[in-house]
Amino acid sequence: MNSSRTLLIAGALALVPAIGSAQAPVANPAPAAVQAGTYAVETSHTRVQFSVSHMGFSDWYGDFTGVTGTLKLNPKALAKSSVAVTIPVASVSTTNATLDGELKDPNWFDAAKYPTITFTSTKVTPTGPRSALITGNLTFHGVTRPVVLKTTFLASGTNPMTKGYTVGFNATTSFKRSDFGVKTYLPLIGDTVTLRISAAFEKTN
Repeated sequence: MNSSRTLLIAGALALVPAIGSAQAPVANPAPAAVQAGTYAVETSHTRVQFSVSHMGFSDWYGDFTGVTGTLKLNPKALAKSSVAVTIPVASVSTTNATLDGELKDPNWFDAAKYPTITFTSTKVTPTGPRSALITGNLTFHGVTRPVVLKTTFLASGTNPMTKGYTVGFNATTSFKRSDFGVKTYLPLIGDTVTLRISAAFEKTN
């Protein structure tokens, strides 16, 4: 084996530990590792998706972006935790520009009159080592009603990009849009709306 090839192989082998270290997971899925404290929504990596039946033939999906909010987390006493989030209605996106405009109009979400959707928790009930039911008040289209988020803990750890300590959750809930005064095209377009939320929170204190 010639010397240049030997040096190339040696160099490649020397890089293996560094590559392995760079690809090592930074998010810890163990609930016991979560730090207590106050957190803020990490807006750029938090997603709120909704779906509704489209004439019974398919489910139609949309997203909201620009979510903000706070989380007060007590891992050792989850019932003492709380969360509050705000969603800008005008951020709605369905990949169809015409429909996006219609959803912002008075016949649907009326973004000018009701610019935000908010959720404020009133109760946190643990249901397992990684899950909880978060009861709270959802305010949408000027109407406030109770909903329950089925929440699952994903992981916690230091974000290697922002260097901020981060914790993440997934959550789902369903409600009837007619309960919030949004009745356009009922029953042709479904009444039941499903929300899917994937939220990252960065520790502030």
